[in-house]
Amino acid sequence: MRKLLVLLFTLALTCAAAAQTKSDDLVLIEGGVFKNPKSNYFGKTTTPASVYIGKNVAVANFYLGKYEVTQKQWVAVMGSNPSKFKGDNLPVESVNWYDCIEYCNKRSEQEGRRPYYTIDKTKKDPGNQTEVDNIRWTVTINAGANGYRLPTEAEWEYAAEGGQVSRGFKYAGTNDVDRVAWYYKNSGDKELDGYWNWHMIQQNHNQTKPVGQKGPNELSLYDMSGNVREWCWNWYGETPSLGTEPKSGKEGRVWRGGGWLGGDFCCASAFRAGYEASGHAPDQGLRICRDE
Repeated sequence: MRKLLVLLFTLALTCAAAAQTKSDDLVLIEGGVFKNPKSNYFGKTTTPASVYIGKNVAVANFYLGKYEVTQKQWVAVMGSNPSKFKGDNLPVESVNWYDCIEYCNKRSEQEGRRPYYTIDKTKKDPGNQTEVDNIRWTVTINAGANGYRLPTEAEWEYAAEGGQVSRGFKYAGTNDVDRVAWYYKNSGDKELDGYWNWHMIQQNHNQTKPVGQKGPNELSLYDMSGNVREWCWNWYGETPSLGTEPKSGKEGRVWRGGGWLGGDFCCASAFRAGYEASGHAPDQGLRICRDE
């Protein structure tokens, strides 16, 4: 009997350690209102980028991945690797929005958490008005679930700009893009000059880089600017719905942060763009999130 109790105690400690190992790459983000006035602009004072500054938009406390999800983490959950550029510590890429939703649920199940999403693959989402999306699963939220999820657009920008300890930088942690971001000029064999050019990028062997090699932002989050574009939960539109979540969209889902293939302006914390949820590309990845 004593041996059995010792064995059960050992197993409990092992499981607790494993759970801690899987969760220790998340950072607790203290909630509040946006504090970075400089994120109103990304280079031209006549071009507003952030739609949150001055709107009294607040976010609650939440956990966010310290790094982008790596290929090692993805394979451990999904069993296969869709990425173009292979490497355990490279961010997973070539994943669409639906892939990422499934990853969040499956990782939650592996760790004994309640999945955050309900996915109905048999019902087309009436809110999905993106003509080029041929998947259109209906995805709904399980209120109160403690599982992993994609960050909302507001959560993503709030964290990227430093939350309550923001120092007002243009990019995630600095005004010098090269200190924190892998983008088209610095993600290949040599530094590139001049305007974006696909042939030049190909010849320079540009690609993703292992997570965490550049500097962090004020919240010790890495690669919030550059490396891979990161999916968010929200629908994309001219402006997001402030205070409530958009219920539908014609232009896909939001991505944030820029990537190795894009320009420096895409790496600004306030820059936003959209992509059809069924789309995938070698510069498209994710960062996970969960409620406190």
